[in-house]
Amino acid sequence: MKIAYVLADPGIGIFGTKGASVHAQEIIRALRQLGHEVTVFCTKRGNKHGEPETEFVPGDLRDLPVFVVPVAGVKGAAAREQAVLRTSHRMADLVIEGGFDLIYERYSLFSTAGATATRQTGAPLIVEVNSPLLAEQSTHRSLHDSDTAMQTTLQTFAAAALLSCVSTPVADWVRCLIAPDSSSGTPQIQVSPNGVNTQRFSPRPVSETTDDAENSPFTVGFLGTLKPWHGTETLLEAFASAPATGRNSWRCEILGDGPQRQQLEDLAAQLGIRDQIIFHGAAAPEEVPQVLSRWDVGVAPYPATQQSSTHYFSPLKIYEYLAAGLPVIASEVGEIPSVIDHGRTGLLAPGSDTGSLAAALAQLAGDRQRRQSMGAAARAEAEQKHSWLARTTDILRAAGLPAPLAAQEVAT
Repeated sequence: MKIAYVLADPGIGIFGTKGASVHAQEIIRALRQLGHEVTVFCTKRGNKHGEPETEFVPGDLRDLPVFVVPVAGVKGAAAREQAVLRTSHRMADLVIEGGFDLIYERYSLFSTAGATATRQTGAPLIVEVNSPLLAEQSTHRSLHDSDTAMQTTLQTFAAAALLSCVSTPVADWVRCLIAPDSSSGTPQIQVSPNGVNTQRFSPRPVSETTDDAENSPFTVGFLGTLKPWHGTETLLEAFASAPATGRNSWRCEILGDGPQRQQLEDLAAQLGIRDQIIFHGAAAPEEVPQVLSRWDVGVAPYPATQQSSTHYFSPLKIYEYLAAGLPVIASEVGEIPSVIDHGRTGLLAPGSDTGSLAAALAQLAGDRQRRQSMGAAARAEAEQKHSWLARTTDILRAAGLPAPLAAQEVAT
């Protein structure tokens, strides 16, 4: 099939460093592996429009056709929202002209590109919903024209043959949103969690971990954007207070950047651990596997909230930790307990519980054999249950579309 991949979100570059960029690339990569031809329509290539140095193009995607319709030259939330709406109209025109067999759109506020194109061409539309953007934008950023945001969202959802939701809470949000409007029928909704490309990540050989154990410090790692809802400050506090002999020799590597970075650096200094913390900043997706290969444990310290539905994430970092053969220490929130098998592939701790997180770190720091056993189980779990190829195949089949090559055939 000829597939149009539509990404109208002005905050996501198709070749940027955000987790969303990785997600987009992996879906596209899987579609291509399944024998489909993909063309991308987006607002920017890298982290910043017009700045090629912020683009990180993987070698296997250098031939990917990418059409950029920028959202640029506007100031303020209101103007930006209208600009996204205009951009989505131009994207729709390009998609219509392209004669595609399928339109795959990552849900973005104020975009009607997919809905317009499917209405004009008859090509089926799959909409990938990664978060309840209407609520998220109002809470964490700003939403000026909420009425238009709602109208365009409903228009997009109603036009979809399939709404592929990243978690059960997101699917529930979608159902509540579209339930009042049943005039055009209810689109199919499927939960499609994040996945991982197990070919990109390789566990560190056991012989190497054993040989280096005496000389290398216990290394804790965090991968992700430095924002409040990732709980990175809890990790630093737990790291500083872990009840373990030799804790002063540990190292913590933080791979990612964001608005909290300076605050976290200041906190590390206040806790007396600044010289043990390495802030790498953002990294190109192709550089991430090498960094993870140096870690002993991967941590996802999400904070607790009063409502479990608030944790609608399907954390990409957790799947990448698993594929890298890392034991995972994660907060017991949202759907994370369904991914991490406590005691086998990692350890779960209550969200925002510094003491429990510190104890979990101490447990694994003192037991290299247990870390190796958990890491092997984690890698096997990633290979057997969480590949992007399998996820994408399931999405196409749920939409009633052909996946010419089965995942097993592609793997061989």
